[in-house]
Amino acid sequence: MKTYTATPAEIEKKWILIDAEGVVLGRLASIVAMRLRGKHKATFTPHMDMGDNVIVINADKVQMTGKKRWDKKYYWHTGYPGGIKHRTAEQILDGEHPERVVMQAVKRMLPGNRLSRKQMTNLRVYAGAEHPHEAQQPEVLDVKSLNAKNTRSA
Repeated sequence: MKTYTATPAEIEKKWILIDAEGVVLGRLASIVAMRLRGKHKATFTPHMDMGDNVIVINADKVQMTGKKRWDKKYYWHTGYPGGIKHRTAEQILDGEHPERVVMQAVKRMLPGNRLSRKQMTNLRVYAGAEHPHEAQQPEVLDVKSLNAKNTRSA
């Protein structure tokens, strides 16, 4: 028996729409990362971009468990000596680009290689409820109904 390996001609990409309102961040990110890689497909091939195109809306209404909203810090370095800076998750979610919290969570759940950087281009995250991808006719994936632990009230 031989191991199945997909060819580029056999890859079928769908468009998936996920509403992040009230969904726990880590659970949302793991589902999105799995969809981006294509691990939910029976024809999964590790070295190919098998995943779907994922649209996440309402990223500013994502929830976190415990005190993560106030205690979780996102660090970056300016490049200058002593130039380490940080912001809390609440500062980012209340700021100008709340979709970056979801983007960073998904990025950190993918392997750190060239293929995952290519797969991240298939992710589109929007802070509000509108998105410009109606022409692709995305299928709605209800993350809330997959597991009771996926949601959290504010």
